Amino acid sequence: MRTEALQREGRLQMMGVIQEQHPDRCRLFMQWKQMDWPVAVDALNRLGFSGVPVTFLIDEHGVVRFVNPESPQLEEFLATMYPESGPLPALPEAAHLEALVPPPAGTAADWRDHGDALFLWGGPARVSEAIGAYARALESSNDHGPTHFRLGTAYRRRYDSPHRRVGDFQKAVDQWARALAIDPNQYIWRRRLQQYGPRLEKPYPFYHWVDEARRDIQARGGRPVPLVAEPGGAEVAAPEETFATGRGPGAEPDPGGRVTRDAGRLILVEATQVPPAVPPGGVARAYLVLRPNQAARAHWNNEVDPLQVWVEPPSGWEVDHPALTTGMPPEAVSSETREVQVEVKAPEDAHAGTTFLPAYALYYVCEDVNGMCLYRRQDLRIPIRVHRP
Repeated sequence: MRTEALQREGRLQMMGVIQEQHPDRCRLFMQWKQMDWPVAVDALNRLGFSGVPVTFLIDEHGVVRFVNPESPQLEEFLATMYPESGPLPALPEAAHLEALVPPPAGTAADWRDHGDALFLWGGPARVSEAIGAYARALESSNDHGPTHFRLGTAYRRRYDSPHRRVGDFQKAVDQWARALAIDPNQYIWRRRLQQYGPRLEKPYPFYHWVDEARRDIQARGGRPVPLVAEPGGAEVAAPEETFATGRGPGAEPDPGGRVTRDAGRLILVEATQVPPAVPPGGVARAYLVLRPNQAARAHWNNEVDPLQVWVEPPSGWEVDHPALTTGMPPEAVSSETREVQVEVKAPEDAHAGTTFLPAYALYYVCEDVNGMCLYRRQDLRIPIRVHRP
């Protein structure tokens, strides 16, 4: 409220910088709170901050006068007419896309800078090149945390784009975890993992405000900013202090295994674990992403029951809810990606390695080749990796 009044009076100009993976969510928040000052995006954390927020008071000549000021320092800043302190460094020129070519014999820093340029200015079509550039940088400098973090950010950007590849989300999580292992004091990197991780590791719900923001914006006649990736599950879940089981309906939908199997893989399934490994007794959040197989010209049939997933953990393992489901769009048929999430707790005596949790999915699916709509089951194995610190 204080800065809002100072802005109206023309005594202060606000500008923000965010380290968000999805900057459109910040745009929605700004729209909701009716903030109209500019915000720059630093998804790669090129500024190198290990924690936020950080506040800078910058004078009329572009010189930083205070960092994280207290109220008396703000008063001093506003009351002072600062003299010029010499010429400022020249601003860098904008990158030319035609100049975004690989360095002929580049160092790790050269390849990292090349990856940054591709990520920032190359657009979604060149994010795969950015991934390749960061990978080249790590070939000669594999213990550089910022590069691992940026590589993870690029994988997640590709995952959210039409150019997504199988495994992109898990690779993003793996790279963020590797960065945090190199520097466990990096708040920005830790928060990125916690955004997608289990409730026990969350400091707060990250995007629980989105639905309220949309309602408020619509109530005053506005149109909410559209989001590239809809937050849900882990991103809106509240933190918890203990692992709880038995949420949701508990009746197994196909206990006898009588539903015909999806032998043709009309629906493709991909699993991701966050964090990528847990100690014995630890908790992970598993993501199951299901999408119609475009090669088979398959699509969801929304005129009957929704997708169901049943998880049957092995002895000693626990899940927060074994029965999972998703909503359905109003259209009779659709081909969107659907996602369910389950939290898994490993037993205290779990062995190091990968354990596969038995599960299955039930869904109504249509395929255009023969024009048939079918009710099918697909048996799944959810991989959960355990490590001993």
